Amino acid sequence: MSMTRRSFIVTASAFALAGCQTTDKGFKLSAVTPSIETNPKKIYAAMPDEKFPIPAVNLHKLDSRYYRQVVDYSSKEPVGTIIVDTPNRFLYLTLSDDKALRYGVGIGRAGFAWGRRAKIAWKRKWPTWTPPTEMIKREPKLKKYADGMEPGFQNPLDARALHL
Repeated sequence: MSMTRRSFIVTASAFALAGCQTTDKGFKLSAVTPSIETNPKKIYAAMPDEKFPIPAVNLHKLDSRYYRQVVDYSSKEPVGTIIVDTPNRFLYLTLSDDKALRYGVGIGRAGFAWGRRAKIAWKRKWPTWTPPTEMIKREPKLKKYADGMEPGFQNPLDARALHL
């Protein structure tokens, strides 16, 4: 079963709330997290207090392998590092003791993917989206968003964005 953009955004944006805090040097995990919520009904419940209330995710439409979950994961990266495994469509937030918090993620269309190290420059809740000039050239109908698309569910960035 494929993951919709909406399901991906709800899934991936949850990691901003998963025991991390942002510092001027990036993410910092609070004490190792045996308290990470793993019950999908709670993780993907409605969020009525958001600026744009988020309905509950229909778990029947989301393959359970993409649920947020703690998994065994060995990495040489420091605790709190985010690793995106594009071929397998997973994002890992490294924890201690060879564990990681894993999320299913959506990957861009073929030819638009990237693979390299990057730093998270900043995070935004309900961000404005501005299509790159190259995208507007490919899809002229997007020109109306050259100065940005307002936040909300029609915005491709949806509820949260990490800018690399």
